[in-house]
Amino acid sequence: MADEGVWRQEGESLVRDYEFKDFAEAMAFVNRVADAAEDANHHPDILVHGWNNVRLTLTTHSAGGLTDNDREMAERIDGLPLRSSP
Repeated sequence: MADEGVWRQEGESLVRDYEFKDFAEAMAFVNRVADAAEDANHHPDILVHGWNNVRLTLTTHSAGGLTDNDREMAERIDGLPLRSSP
């Protein structure tokens, strides 16, 4: 079961946490995020921890904080499936 939390602002970043049923599901989601990030050329910081938890952090380092690119990437990530198709 994936946590469908919300993005929150922490300083100059958008952060969202997810909890998955197992490591494989967490990593499959991370790979979907990575593909979307490559397509958008805007890459979140990705932390996989506790075997089934993922934290995504969006900020535009070159701009010194949040930009529309971060908000657009958050929306793109929100559109990704949380689970792999069977």
